Amino acid sequence: MARNVRQDDPEGLRQFKAEFFKGLAHPLRIRILELLRGGPMSVGQLQEAIGAPASSISQQLAVLRGRSIVVTERRGTTVIYRVRDAELFELLDMARRIFNAHLADTINLLRLVEAEPVVEAEPAAAAEPVATAEPVTAADR
Repeated sequence: MARNVRQDDPEGLRQFKAEFFKGLAHPLRIRILELLRGGPMSVGQLQEAIGAPASSISQQLAVLRGRSIVVTERRGTTVIYRVRDAELFELLDMARRIFNAHLADTINLLRLVEAEPVVEAEPAAAAEPVATAEPVTAADR
């Protein structure tokens, strides 16, 4: 991810933002961040809480670390992960509110559809036969 984005480089800034959001774009990464809300954890602790293989968790942590979303510290032989900026949780909370609003709208539409009376369709009128042209033969020419 681009680290030093110049202030006069709006395209670079947009790229930086896109890369940041790509870092959040995986269900396992979101679950990891939800768990890290409770405080720093090791891969082993995350694996126990999630039930996914350690290799999958490590792979997703590498993406989060590469985008500076999480940072590490070593405690003896154990690497501990924590979220770099607690403001990330505010972002996730805001996203949850947006999702809830969208889902509420969808639920309301579903209720309207379910409450809609079923109108029986009238039988289709018999179709008029369509006139077709007779094939032209050599004798007709």
